[in-house]
Amino acid sequence: MTRLTFLDRFRPVGAPGAGAPEGAPSTDVVGPEVELAPVFACLEIDVKSSRALEEDAQSEADKELANAREQAEAIVAQARMDIGAEQAKAAARIMQAATEGDTKLLEQATKVAAQIHDTGISQLPTTTTKVIETLFSTEMIKS
Repeated sequence: MTRLTFLDRFRPVGAPGAGAPEGAPSTDVVGPEVELAPVFACLEIDVKSSRALEEDAQSEADKELANAREQAEAIVAQARMDIGAEQAKAAARIMQAATEGDTKLLEQATKVAAQIHDTGISQLPTTTTKVIETLFSTEMIKS
């Protein structure tokens, strides 16, 4: 089939007095499908190559996605294995902080107790004297 152009759709004009009117279509069969068939035939190669490129890209994307999923699963598995060690480290840090806090609190309590003891000892002679005087004075009253 020869390539048709836009001008091929019209009959050539003959000598004056030709049998057909000027500009009348040469055939009723030729339509857009027939005119565009060569264009689409030329584009067929590009369509096939674009489909092949799309399939290759999809295959590569699937591989990358599978690789990313494997890496994510490995990271999660490693994190699950490390959780016990991390919990032990955290517990040790908490116990260390609690022990240090308890030690400081005990030191402060010991100091306060020593101050109270010293204050009590220093007031003992006065208190003892008052108690003894009170005892004697109540015994004297009874006798």
